[in-house]
This record gives sequence, C-alpha cells and structure tokens, in this order.
Amino acid sequence: MSFYDDIYPFYRRQRTPFIFSGRLIAVILVFVVLALSLLIILPGIRGKSRLFWMVRILISLFIGVVIVVLNFTSDWAEAKMTTNATYKSFSNAVVNADIGLHVGLYGINVTLRGNPVEQFNETINYNEMFSWHDTMDPEYENALLRGLPDPILYIVEKFTLNSPCGLFFQYKYSGRYASAILWTAFCCWILSNILFSMPVVLYAGYMMLATSACIFISMASFSAIKNAPQCVFSIGTNSLVTEYSHSFWLALATGIYKLNFVFTFKVCLNTRGGMSNLWLGGKISKEFFLKPFTPRQHCVTVNILVYLVGV
Repeated sequence: MSFYDDIYPFYRRQRTPFIFSGRLIAVILVFVVLALSLLIILPGIRGKSRLFWMVRILISLFIGVVIVVLNFTSDWAEAKMTTNATYKSFSNAVVNADIGLHVGLYGINVTLRGNPVEQFNETINYNEMFSWHDTMDPEYENALLRGLPDPILYIVEKFTLNSPCGLFFQYKYSGRYASAILWTAFCCWILSNILFSMPVVLYAGYMMLATSACIFISMASFSAIKNAPQCVFSIGTNSLVTEYSHSFWLALATGIYKLNFVFTFKVCLNTRGGMSNLWLGGKISKEFFLKPFTPRQHCVTVNILVYLVGV
C-alpha cells in the first residue's frame, strides 16, 4: 500500500465516461418530431391509401435519419481486445482490461474497461472521444494533461503527426470525403421526396438512385483506408485489428434497400398500377412515369438542387 493509498495525486479524478453523443440524440429527436407532426394528419386520409401513405412517410424518414446519423456515429470500424497492460505512467500497476478502438467519420472513440471495473481503489471505465481537427496533437496533449491511462494514450499517439504510422491523414481525409458524399446523399433524399410529392416519378426515381449511389461512394471512400499500410496496435501480448462495424453495414443495407426499392417500384408501376397509385396517394398512369419535365419544372428542380447543395 503506497502513501497515497494507490491514488495517483498528480492526476485529476476520473470523469463520468462518455455514454451517448448529444448530436445523435438531437438528430433522432428532430426526425421523431417530424414523423409525429406528419402522422397527425393521417386521420384525414381516406381509404387504403392511409396505410400506404403512413408506411411511405415512415420508411422515407427512416432512410433520412440513417443518412444523417451515419455522419455522427463512431463505429464505422472498430477493434476490441482483452489484455494485461500498464495502467498509468510512473507506476508498475498492471490491469486486466477490455480495450476498444471505434473509428468514425469525424474522430475516434477509445474505451478502457477493467476486469473487474473496480481496481486500485478507483473505477476503471473510460470512454473518450477524440475528434479530427487540423491535427490530433492538441487532443493528445490534452489527454496527457488529464492523465489518461497508458493504453488510451498509446492508441491516440498513433494518430498524431509525429507517428510513423501516418494514420491521421488516412482516416481524416477518407472520413471527410465519406461525410461530404453522405450529405450529398441527404440532399438527393430531400429532392426525391419533393419530386414524389409533385409527383414526378421518373425524376424522383433518379434521385433515389443518386441517393443509393452516394451512399455506396461514401462507403468506398471510407474503405480506402484498407488499401493503406496497416499499423499494428500492440498492447501487452495482444494486438488491435480494425474491422468494419455497425455503421458501415448499416450504410450498405440502406444503399441496397434504396436500390431495390427503385427497381421494385418500377416493376409495380408497369405491372400493377393500382399498387403504385396507392403508394403515391393518387391516380397516376404508367405514361406519367415516363413523362418528361416541362421547362418550368426543370427550372424549379434546378433551383431546389442548387439551394440544397449550397446549404
């Protein structure tokens, strides 16, 4: 037992770990409020089209919220391991802990949870966010000043400019490009909903295809990090190896769903026009699907697209 009762006096006491991103909560709440406000008018719709209209709105909003949320999640790629590692600097204390690295489009999330959680007279349960800025060095220096555990500092150091791994530029630029393309997909999603409500089904279908294509391109942009030389994260006797995680597979599922929906809707419109009429909430002939834009509609659509891209 040391003089300080195994409490290191030069470090700040541990904070409550990061649990859930406030930005994700805000985005989800906005879409929930929007969904509830649109469902309020549901009783005013008559017949079978009420059910189809409700499903159409909910599915469309779900796709929209997924596209936005994917920008702020921190689990596009992740790596986990359980090992024995030195706890903090200037100490010989070794802890058995679960270590996790979670990579997002705007930064990384490093977790450290002891086995058991209560060790050395404190709670070992860290969940720290490190965002991309011009460099990762200020984030690393702040982590040093806060006295974070050695495993967390070791992982964050790999993303600094002085690290020979060069991970910072690989992950930062691939994430930024992926995020930009996802916002483009969100603009296409908004435009497709506007065109469906006009309804101009042909161009709405094009925008849905564009949405799906942008999602796939963003995934390809993020996947570019796999082509770079991989850096080894060795902690104790084990190593961290990053693999695609939940957000990546959710993006893939969303893109495939949008692609399948376009082709399914095209088939339904050509074979069973009644089903398509119910889905669109009105009577639309097969010829309308192939009806081109008038000059006025072209002008309105271009103005809307320019506005969305500008935003």
